[in-house]
Amino acid sequence: MPHLPALPAHLRIYAIGDIHGRLDLLKQLMEKIDAEKPTPGTIVKKIFLGDYIDRGLQSKQVIDYLINLSATETDAQKPHFILGNHEQVMRELLTTYDVDLLQDWLRFGGRETLMSYGIRLIAFMGTADVAMLTKFANKVPISHIEFLKKLVPSVTYGDYFFCHAGARPGIALDAQNEKDLAWIRRDFLAHSMPFEKMIVHGHTINETAELLPHRINVDTGAYATGCLTAIALEGTQQWLVQTRR
Repeated sequence: MPHLPALPAHLRIYAIGDIHGRLDLLKQLMEKIDAEKPTPGTIVKKIFLGDYIDRGLQSKQVIDYLINLSATETDAQKPHFILGNHEQVMRELLTTYDVDLLQDWLRFGGRETLMSYGIRLIAFMGTADVAMLTKFANKVPISHIEFLKKLVPSVTYGDYFFCHAGARPGIALDAQNEKDLAWIRRDFLAHSMPFEKMIVHGHTINETAELLPHRINVDTGAYATGCLTAIALEGTQQWLVQTRR
């Protein structure tokens, strides 16, 4: 009989997939999660797997929500926020003012994020330049910059390893680099052998959540499908919590 991955006793985890600026879906999912009552004495942890911003129109509002959520949870139940590749780009732009990177960002979802911070793109006539980055940086609250700085590459509990994109095969999980954890795709998805722990990730859209022997993918393309997915874990149990399509 294969070994079933497990969490320590009296711990329940909800790992939430890519939100991409869909505050409406995030609120719906949190209501569903909060309605699931654990056994008294069970600690409930939420792990957000990255890609909070871009593509959806409420990226700023999603970050506001997550910051407030963290502030209202008890110390034992403080959520973990993992770095997604989209946050990695935003964080780098606010540090480097790289115009070429800005142009790339506008093509894969940054346009919607800029709009959520009140940037009127028509004022720039479609030109990505330092002036646009400067205006954006001036619009981003300090609390959001701190949120981005504190995002972590990965989290481990029991037999589970949580990250945004996946892990590079052949490298120990505690030796993975930040870029792979946030960006890897083909080499990870093509790997079919077990890792040291069950990998829980998002990053790659699948029509339905994937619960495989060596990895769990909860990115169901919420920004486009209306289905935001979380995997709930307790002991050796696994179940999905989702918004409707």
